[in-house]
Amino acid sequence: MAERDRALAGVAGLLPWVPVAFGTGIAFYFTADHEPVLGVAVAAAAALCAAAFLLRRERIFPVVVMIAAVAAGFATATWKTARIAHGVLARPMFSVSLSGFVETRDIRERTDRFVLRVTHMDSPKSQIRMERVRLSVRKGTAPAVGSFIELKARLQPPLAPMRPGSYDFGRDMYFQGIGASGFVMGGIKAVEPPESGGVSLRYAAFMQGLRDAIDARIRLTLEGDKRAIATALLTGRRDAITTPVNDAMFISGLGHVLSISGYHMAVVAGVVFFAVRALLALIPSLTVGFPIKKWSAVAALAAALFYLLLSGAEVATQRSFFMTAVVLIAVIVDRRAVTFRTLAVSAMIVLSIAPEAVVHPSFQMSFAATLGLVALVQIGMPRLFASSDNSRTAKVALWGGREIMTLALASLVAGLATTPYAAFHFHRVTPYGVLANLAAMPVVSVLVMPAGMLGLLAMPFGFDGVFWWLMGLGIDWMIAVTRWVADLPGAIGRMAAFGIGPLILSSVGIILLCLLRTPLRWSGAGVLAFSVAWALAVPQPDVLISGDGHNVGVRGQDGRLHLMRTGKDAFLIKEWLAADADPRGPADLSLADGVSCDEAGCVAQMGGGGLVALALKAEALGDDCERAALLVTTRQAPPSCRSPVIAGDRLRGQGAMALWRTRDGFAVSAIRPKALDRPWSPMVAGTVESDTALPSRPAAGHVDATPAEADQQAED
Repeated sequence: MAERDRALAGVAGLLPWVPVAFGTGIAFYFTADHEPVLGVAVAAAAALCAAAFLLRRERIFPVVVMIAAVAAGFATATWKTARIAHGVLARPMFSVSLSGFVETRDIRERTDRFVLRVTHMDSPKSQIRMERVRLSVRKGTAPAVGSFIELKARLQPPLAPMRPGSYDFGRDMYFQGIGASGFVMGGIKAVEPPESGGVSLRYAAFMQGLRDAIDARIRLTLEGDKRAIATALLTGRRDAITTPVNDAMFISGLGHVLSISGYHMAVVAGVVFFAVRALLALIPSLTVGFPIKKWSAVAALAAALFYLLLSGAEVATQRSFFMTAVVLIAVIVDRRAVTFRTLAVSAMIVLSIAPEAVVHPSFQMSFAATLGLVALVQIGMPRLFASSDNSRTAKVALWGGREIMTLALASLVAGLATTPYAAFHFHRVTPYGVLANLAAMPVVSVLVMPAGMLGLLAMPFGFDGVFWWLMGLGIDWMIAVTRWVADLPGAIGRMAAFGIGPLILSSVGIILLCLLRTPLRWSGAGVLAFSVAWALAVPQPDVLISGDGHNVGVRGQDGRLHLMRTGKDAFLIKEWLAADADPRGPADLSLADGVSCDEAGCVAQMGGGGLVALALKAEALGDDCERAALLVTTRQAPPSCRSPVIAGDRLRGQGAMALWRTRDGFAVSAIRPKALDRPWSPMVAGTVESDTALPSRPAAGHVDATPAEADQQAED
């Protein structure tokens, strides 16, 4: 019996590590150069799982289980991609006739956007059929969800990363079943559908109608950002929030409030649980003979499920629901609720359903914060308040000191746990995040969310206005806090891009700190410190080139980027500047300092000497090939060109690039290295694979070689 108990304890201690290994396997899948063979991946995972079962009584069992979990994660991601396989647009298409059903609709600050399930696509150059496309339209003209429409649109391939290492929006769109984006040309015609849209479309139309009804009721009492934030908290629609308030929310560290996640789900379930339990407790006969605590947990679970469906069931919300559901089920079956095993089970559910979530910032930040909070509850808080019988501690607790300390610690732990991911994905940290959360979150918990829930309950009876008004008071306070914190000196903590290596290392450090049960856990702090030092030491690229070759950023003598551009792409420039920790905006005139342009092209000087040329016309190639240390052109450079060249064929094949200058030339990183070919980023036909480096040929202004050496290199 004792041996069996030890074995069960060992398995229980191993459980929190299983989703870590499972997620690692999924991460390996996303690093593959081409799509794995599904049959081989599934067979390998099945064999390793069988081996783990057979070796369950052996000492090697933990190692085999972890390997099997990695293989299972890899196979799960491979299977998910094969199951949802669909076409992805490779080149722009103009004036495409489309007809289909409207599946979703987003109301944004300047335009509206909707997803069309395509039933018919007609274009003279159509070579691939789209299943779904996402289209933008003038504000206020988006069609109703569930309607069948006909239109003409201009389609673009899914948005590729703006630079190597930046977020891949095209991958997100692929796993949403969307193969192209674009905008509507002309009017939208609603017609009778040739067939039924199915149960899923009727459900989507019903939920969208419910969200619209809630927004319409809120709009009668609140307006502007208050209305937009109230709608975001209840329905998950947050696109209508104005840019200044949205930026202030993220700068202050309160941006997580806008994304329905664990906090919102916990408040909804908690309020319903305690309200139902309090009401049932008023009936003495129920408190004596019936399990009202379990009944309350069931009611809270139903409320959490409704909130999940109402908010659109995004990945972060799914994770929150599963975590909350596991906690409530633990209450129902009389088990301990908040444990690492609870988190592990919810993580496995989410990753099994949506393996692509592992590379999404919302999943990474949400689970990192929750892992830190569970570790605080299970490890930190018992030790911190172990001496609660002390008279001084009791006095502090009497005045609410324990609650304030708990809130401060929770904000600090959650903020620190999510910092590496915010720095990696959004290039910013929040120095005053704890301060903003301490000032705003109690009001959100006590006033904003409960008032919103009461408003939902009162809507059918017509008494919801007062609750939206109360909700608006709390949102006013939250906005005031965000603006105050965002205006504090040093509130905007910028962080330059640092690559995936430091992020992986910081994740390892967080996992070691939270999951290890021995003093060895403090090795995680050392790993974290090393990851921070590594992130700060990563060199920034000397040259950035957009995927279309129309924008080139050159690092000048002042250490900042200077731009040669032939078009206005504010989103791309904003991403480049954010990744460089540069506070300037896309319209800043200093971005063109040191750049000389004419009709034929542009030139700019690098910090270490040498010119980078952007050739727009063929007549510019001759001079640029003679004097440039690097030539960028969408045209084909002549074979006799003495300068290193990034030409159109390479850009089409490899996309946006970053270059670092070395003694031997340029080290090159591209968003599609080695002719990467994945379903969400298909290889462009007719392009060739290029090397990851460019040899140097000293040009005018290059001081690393003598003229004689330059001539010799040119002859070579």
